Amino acid sequence: MISIIIPVLNEARALPATLHTLSKAKGPFEIIIADGRSSDATRAVAAPYGRVVDCEPGRARQMNCGASQARGNVLLFLHADVLFPPDGIAAMNKALANGGVIGGNFSIDYEGGNLTSRIFSRINRWRRPFGIFYGDSGIFLRREVFEALGGYRELPLMEDYDLARRMVRTGRTLCLKEALRVSARRWEEHGLLRTMLAWVALHLCYYLKLPTRWWGWLYPDIRRGDGKKAVTCRPRQGSPDCFPSDR
Repeated sequence: MISIIIPVLNEARALPATLHTLSKAKGPFEIIIADGRSSDATRAVAAPYGRVVDCEPGRARQMNCGASQARGNVLLFLHADVLFPPDGIAAMNKALANGGVIGGNFSIDYEGGNLTSRIFSRINRWRRPFGIFYGDSGIFLRREVFEALGGYRELPLMEDYDLARRMVRTGRTLCLKEALRVSARRWEEHGLLRTMLAWVALHLCYYLKLPTRWWGWLYPDIRRGDGKKAVTCRPRQGSPDCFPSDR
């Protein structure tokens, strides 16, 4: 069975669309919502879809916490603002039927349909053959591999990239052609140039092992946590589903 672990903190706006697409996925799986003390309606939104577990705040801590509660032999870590493909579970099972594959991630299509979204979607495809991928692409791996690697290192940021690099060094990983539809709220909120510069700066911090207290300042949180329970959605092009808007 696959355990889908979603770390959340004040994600009542984004989470409904993600959970709705997961409810349409085919195959055996469980959903674990690793809540880092949300102050909005996140827990109420999540409860009908899976188990909500209380965790210490921090994405890495929350994902490790969720993994410790998982019953599956495969772990999938999803962000709270993605749309999951209906055949995603089947694709993972097919990939992992090969005993030489330890895990991988999904292709990405950024929402919006504009030039920026298309460019970023293409960049993700170009860099994946070099073993470069991040948490927004839905990292999955065998449970025993996750445990052997010691789970996520408790970094304030870049914990997903760090795990991905360790996975690539450990064994064979695959990028599934089935794509996650990923929110563009990061650059919509902070602007494209600032987002790109922050991305570059974070990689420098990671590789130069600079003090982690700088990292959060470089890459501020886009979750507002204002306690509002309403979910505002805008239609997806070519899809009857809605996607959360933070505007």
